Amino acid sequence: MSITPTTSAVNLINTAQQKSADAAQVIAKLPIQNNEVGSSEFKSGDIIKPVLSLKEAEFETSAAVKLLEADKKTIGSLLDISA
Repeated sequence: MSITPTTSAVNLINTAQQKSADAAQVIAKLPIQNNEVGSSEFKSGDIIKPVLSLKEAEFETSAAVKLLEADKKTIGSLLDISA
């Protein structure tokens, strides 16, 4: 099995997407605040981990895009050399 930058980037994007979906599901299941003021059921600490997961997924997606851009630039350079 050949591991290419494109394969790594796609895997990273898929991982980030799954992480985002899981975090969004956790956030969606948090109790709704009464009158948007707050309730005794809602703890602000409950939202920290999913929000950090979303931020981590954003960084992973950004890294994957940079991998794809570098791969594209490398392929372009190789085509210029061989032409």
